[in-house]
Amino acid sequence: MMATLQAARALTLGLSETEAKSWGLNRAIFYAAAKRGFKEKVPPRRREWSEVLRKPVRETRELYFLGDEMAYKAKRAGEIHFTIGGKAQTEADFRKQIETRFGRAFNKAWKEALAIIQQFPEEILLSQSQFYEQVYKPRRDELAAKWTEIAKPS
Repeated sequence: MMATLQAARALTLGLSETEAKSWGLNRAIFYAAAKRGFKEKVPPRRREWSEVLRKPVRETRELYFLGDEMAYKAKRAGEIHFTIGGKAQTEADFRKQIETRFGRAFNKAWKEALAIIQQFPEEILLSQSQFYEQVYKPRRDELAAKWTEIAKPS
């Protein structure tokens, strides 16, 4: 569910669908690792909110900031793929790890995720903490149950 909502968020904020799905899977992996505790080096500083407002998306050679949230990146064939531990998360990985869990119901969940995301102002979507607290957290249990049910084979 986190991957799907994060992908919808990234698409709404201007990434291509391929890049958005990479972002979504990357963020889901990141948050799962954060729950267990990181063993990697500490990420670079977070961006100040004034910087986010001036330039919502910022890229360096290795980093990509979507609002105040940072991910490591690699460019391949003109597309950005986000990475964790040197492994890129691709649209194919998203299909394999996320979409296949839904079976034929993925498009329904994807449309619902986009509709949810589009209800929020850009300011909330650009903030890692506000996205988590106002978009994801209040809906996670309800969506997990709902999307699990629609994913069940008929």
